[in-house]
Amino acid sequence: MVKTKILVSACLLGENCKYSGGNNKNEKVIALSDKFEIIPVCPECFGGLPIPRVPSEIKDGKVYSKNGEDLTEAFMSGAEQTLYIAKEANAPCAVLKENSPSCGFGKIYDGTFSGNKIDGNGITAQLLFDNEIQIFGESQTDKLRYLYE
Repeated sequence: MVKTKILVSACLLGENCKYSGGNNKNEKVIALSDKFEIIPVCPECFGGLPIPRVPSEIKDGKVYSKNGEDLTEAFMSGAEQTLYIAKEANAPCAVLKENSPSCGFGKIYDGTFSGNKIDGNGITAQLLFDNEIQIFGESQTDKLRYLYE
């Protein structure tokens, strides 16, 4: 049986690519490999950002590091590379890290580095969504299993 290919934020799979140098390993996400062919992605790494790196948030449509550096171009580059992979794999959906300036979908941090969240999407999540790729956060894995069974 051929498994449907899906993109998954590499940090959720235990890859140490998070801004802090750690990961966001999530066993429910990892368990998706039973039903899907998982393609790990890290748009921030694809965009050339180092590990570890200064935290970033979106403010006024641009991505800034906590020290004020405009990283929008790196985030856009990583998003475009992620979209290319999604199209090459014919992946109908992606499981992405919630609240991230790259991967957040529905809620992201507000750009003040205070922990406050606002309605919005990360750079990669928005680009994938605009290209008809369905986005799920790590808390929505049960919904994903239901839709693609």
